[in-house]
Amino acid sequence: MLLLLLSLGLLLAGSALAVLFFRRPAAARAAGVAAALLASVCGLAASLQTLFSGGFSSLSLPWPVPMASFSLVLDPLAAFFLIPIFLLTGAGALYGAGYLDGNARERAGLAWGAFDLLSASMTLVVLSANAVLFMTAWELMALSSFLLVLFDHERPQARKAGYLYLVTGAAGALALLLAFSLLSPSGGPMDFARFARPGGAAAAAAFLAALCGFGLKAGFIPLHVWLPEAHPAAPSHVSAVMSGVMIKMGIYGLLRVLGFLLPWPAWWGGLILAFGAVSALGGVLFALAQHELKRLLAYSSVENMGLILMGLGLGMLAVSDGDYALAALSFSGALLHALNHSLFKGLLFMGAGSVIKSTGTGELEALGGLSKKMPVTASYFLLGSAAISGLPPFNGFVSELLLGLAGLLALGPRSRLAPWGAVVIVSLAAVGTLAAACFVKASGSVFLGLPRSRRTDGAREAGRPMLAAMAVPAAGIALVGLFPSAALRPLSAVLGSILGPGAAGFLSAYASVPLACAGAAAAGLAALLLALWTARALLLRGRKPGAGPTWDCGYAEPTPRMQYGASSFSQPLTDLFQPVIRVIGRYPRIQEYFPSGASFSTEAQPLVYNTLYTPAARRIRGLAYRFSWLQQGRLQFYIMYIAAALIGLLLWKL
Repeated sequence: MLLLLLSLGLLLAGSALAVLFFRRPAAARAAGVAAALLASVCGLAASLQTLFSGGFSSLSLPWPVPMASFSLVLDPLAAFFLIPIFLLTGAGALYGAGYLDGNARERAGLAWGAFDLLSASMTLVVLSANAVLFMTAWELMALSSFLLVLFDHERPQARKAGYLYLVTGAAGALALLLAFSLLSPSGGPMDFARFARPGGAAAAAAFLAALCGFGLKAGFIPLHVWLPEAHPAAPSHVSAVMSGVMIKMGIYGLLRVLGFLLPWPAWWGGLILAFGAVSALGGVLFALAQHELKRLLAYSSVENMGLILMGLGLGMLAVSDGDYALAALSFSGALLHALNHSLFKGLLFMGAGSVIKSTGTGELEALGGLSKKMPVTASYFLLGSAAISGLPPFNGFVSELLLGLAGLLALGPRSRLAPWGAVVIVSLAAVGTLAAACFVKASGSVFLGLPRSRRTDGAREAGRPMLAAMAVPAAGIALVGLFPSAALRPLSAVLGSILGPGAAGFLSAYASVPLACAGAAAAGLAALLLALWTARALLLRGRKPGAGPTWDCGYAEPTPRMQYGASSFSQPLTDLFQPVIRVIGRYPRIQEYFPSGASFSTEAQPLVYNTLYTPAARRIRGLAYRFSWLQQGRLQFYIMYIAAALIGLLLWKL
């Protein structure tokens, strides 16, 4: 616990120094980056020690705030979620040192102050053992990330994203306050140790409020509307942290609250699994239809949150059915995928940031051919694309293997959860196929072929700090993919804190052999690829590669406009799922016999935003205007409103 307190102190000190040095951008950057890196080293050491030892430590200090105490708890569940926090924030700080160099220097102090505050607040969210302290850290996390989303506030897109993020964050906080008030007994501090399952319908209300509040942060459909707007607007190292880590705080919070609500009715698990399946399929379909790289990655995060929710939902169904072997597989698959998503999504956002910094755009139709100018970035992005598509020998395959095994176990003859198992298997198969197509489109459009515009003329490889930062999640992707059995021990410790000590035995019995086989197959595949690369290098040693014409397919002088574009590649799939995606095409109107030029474009409509949130906001605005007479503009009226509300609350309490 002392190392984690040191990490918090370093991050808060770095945040304060960065803001104090706002007139000296170089000093602000040095303070922010150094604090984040040192805090990450200390935090990782403490988290790994707790996770592999299965230990438990706590700290409680007096805090003169009503119903509050400065109570911190470090258990295996908290330690598991601290690992991606410190990995991604440390790598993100190193990446940001190169990414923000020379970019909006007058805002460097605020940017680094908010970044370190975001890291500290996420750490405090995971460690908090008191509802008031938790909500304080939760709001600090929302405030700091809001400031980072507004980094480029001159752009209308950034202002819209910040406003939407602020509104959804406030709604989520209100839902969490309701959930905590239902869980906490009246009187005394709102410590998690005093939380108890309320009786009757209040338990369902607490569950639904927690699902809504944490779901708005996790960004699963239909609570995802802020995510595709905020992630592209933020600087890329911030996008990596927000997508890789911050949205996982919703998963962590949901797991923590579910521990207070045992036993779980079956419909709770079914509801979460249904949300997960819809999010996984809807997220990858909308990602497939995007034309902007970071927006595509944002929708892909919705998809992966869906996969995590499917594991949690199936695990809850298994617990309600008394099948703890299935529960252990499901929860372990969900937890491992949360970690894996942090690694490959962080790498992909960093790769996208390198492209945007080098070319000035993330539009897929304006890029192409960057593998020759940015070979290291292209290799990292290809690695992340293979991992997020669930291909061996990388980490995404391992967690999706556990989820698939859970689905197959649910299909067993003695299981009563066969329909839910079928939903998981079908969803995994469909999502894996569509995700592969999506990232073939993304990586191919950006790095392969010929440049589609002059934007790529001055492109060059990312700087050393940015490449070094990308090496951190890339190494994690390879290590988990090649040595998946090493994840059994930490996963067993986390499952013990969720399902009880017996869950570790079930996980070892059902997952050890498949993971060992997956590791052996991954190592064999990696060795084969290395042998082929070595053989090719030896055969070509001393020989100068020749160049000659290829079959031109009847096009003797092709131009970049003749090659397949990103939209062309995905059009068959977007047309197939047109009722869901609702892609609108703008066709040219050609009237003259010899037209001088024409253009064609497509745009995927935000279905949930247009059909659910926009009409609801319109009705709420209209209702608010009807009661505008309450705003008299006189202080005595507002004092009267407050007094009336307090009297009403006292009468209700009595």
